[in-house]
Amino acid sequence: MTPVIHPSELILLQQNPELVLIDARTGPEVKAKYQARHLQGARLVDLEQELSQKKAVAAEGGRHPLPDVSFFAEVLGRLGIGPESYVVVYDDKNGANAAARFWWMLKAAGHEKVQVLNGGFEAAIAAGYPTSSAPEDTAFAREAYPVKTWQLPTATLSDVEKATQSSDYLVIDVRESERYRGEREPIDLVAGHIPGAVNIPFSTNLDQNGFYLPAEELKAKYSEALAHKNANQVIVHCGSGVTACHTLVAMAQAGLEIPQLYVGSWSEWSRNDKPIATEV
Repeated sequence: MTPVIHPSELILLQQNPELVLIDARTGPEVKAKYQARHLQGARLVDLEQELSQKKAVAAEGGRHPLPDVSFFAEVLGRLGIGPESYVVVYDDKNGANAAARFWWMLKAAGHEKVQVLNGGFEAAIAAGYPTSSAPEDTAFAREAYPVKTWQLPTATLSDVEKATQSSDYLVIDVRESERYRGEREPIDLVAGHIPGAVNIPFSTNLDQNGFYLPAEELKAKYSEALAHKNANQVIVHCGSGVTACHTLVAMAQAGLEIPQLYVGSWSEWSRNDKPIATEV
């Protein structure tokens, strides 16, 4: 199963009894947006409350730290997701935001049948997928998902610091280039980047219509960037460990092994008195 599914393919799955459609849109009015209009049958998941578990300060784990795996197992149960479920997740950011984060978390829980909707919410509507503003039935809730540990690799602040001191490792920063260069920082406290990190913006995974590039193009792009390094020598980060997952989806779509996710990302690094590089 590829990590990405086209809206036309999703339409063919509407009657599949194992399909669980997840709305992972974000923002302060996300619940109201969902209630006003969502893809028919979709169940809402909250990035801030369910896909992260914030600590007292962002210096400890960043703005979107991973929750405990047992907490996520309960979230999956509430959403009616079990090992047999066929999960498709969408957001309204071309899959670049919480949809990719949910995909990564579900894969890290050991779930196989999960895909990100290519093009996201608007692309599904344009393809003719039905929408609804009616409350969705919640009778699907079930017991917690059977998972005990995260099964995909992550990197800690210390891991990243060590990686920056060795040419054997590659740190990829997927934020917009102006944030990487230190020209502006609209979210975190300090502008710039982790010294030695290379900038491959997540937006370059997409074509002009907001769809993922073909798998062969993604493979050529990342194979060149990785320069024969294997997955455990590569660390991918963004601002807070969310859009970095978009690049992990892209790499998986290319048939490459999923590298380490630095969940704390720039929001943690920049708050811990670590070296900061700029190009301004």
